[in-house]
Amino acid sequence: MTTTEAPAPPDVRLPAAAAAARTRHTLFRVLATLARSIAIFVPVFLVATFVTFALRSLSGLSPARIQLGEEATPEAVARVEAQWGLDRPFLVQYADWFGGVLHGQLGTSWTNGADISTLIGLGLGVSLSVATFALLIGVVAGFALGTLAALRRTTWVDRTITGFVTVISVMPAFVVGIVLVAVFAVGLHLLPSAGYVPEEQGFGPWLAHITLPAIALSFDVVADVARQLRTSLIAAYRENYVTGAVVRGLSPRRIFFGHVLRNGLGPALATLGLKFPALVGASVVTEWIFGLQGFGRFANDSAQAGDVPAVQGVLVVSIVLVVAFNLIVNLVLARVTPASQRGV
Repeated sequence: MTTTEAPAPPDVRLPAAAAAARTRHTLFRVLATLARSIAIFVPVFLVATFVTFALRSLSGLSPARIQLGEEATPEAVARVEAQWGLDRPFLVQYADWFGGVLHGQLGTSWTNGADISTLIGLGLGVSLSVATFALLIGVVAGFALGTLAALRRTTWVDRTITGFVTVISVMPAFVVGIVLVAVFAVGLHLLPSAGYVPEEQGFGPWLAHITLPAIALSFDVVADVARQLRTSLIAAYRENYVTGAVVRGLSPRRIFFGHVLRNGLGPALATLGLKFPALVGASVVTEWIFGLQGFGRFANDSAQAGDVPAVQGVLVVSIVLVVAFNLIVNLVLARVTPASQRGV
């Protein structure tokens, strides 16, 4: 009598091992991207801060001229500059200033003697609120328009969206802001026309005060994201892997989300790397229109007053914002897009 052996049960450890290997690979890729970004950030930050600090010597400005006026005697100028430590060697001044930057201390204002870190922090909170909301509006609207245009390419929908984003891309933010105030604040009385309310005083009032300036700033983001996404999605549809997916009988939805969108996200996400810092730093006109004491307005006022330490602080914060947000974008790209996973 012969006996047949029962078939061996499938090894359930294989899927778990494969999942663990994928997790380790993803973690390694993210850590490698982080290490590369930090390796680039450190020398860039050192060079940028050195050049930023050297601006004071190149500008020829002095706190004595601001405090005493242009008619001050050389002795009075020398006395005031000695009080500010400007009579010391340049490298000694830079070392002290850079040490303060590493501890979050950006110096003291020449015009009013206030702590620059505190002044920038107050303005930066306003600008970050508006810029973050503007970026959110731009990403949502831009992705929706770009995706719709790509899915309906060469149709009237595509042509309409392309024309719309072209128009809004050339509309200055201050013109959009004035129109928004005239329509929604003055005409319809739906939203406040100016001012800012911190989030601690209520989410509703805070959101109401940042909505109009955020919409005014978001038009450029909407246009850039929509155009980049449309172009990259259409290019992805022409790739061989999409043709292969169609031949295998995959559904259009699965092809789009599993292949086209993941491979087409890269350029649109890379665009955001420069958009967010630009929204924070270049919003001075919008802040004037809506009566906001933000980061951009502080930078403009400091430059007009010749307050060199404040301008230096603004530049340092701008550098940190650019590098930090680009680092976030690179990490997202390393996690999301297949091209970055292959090291392309």
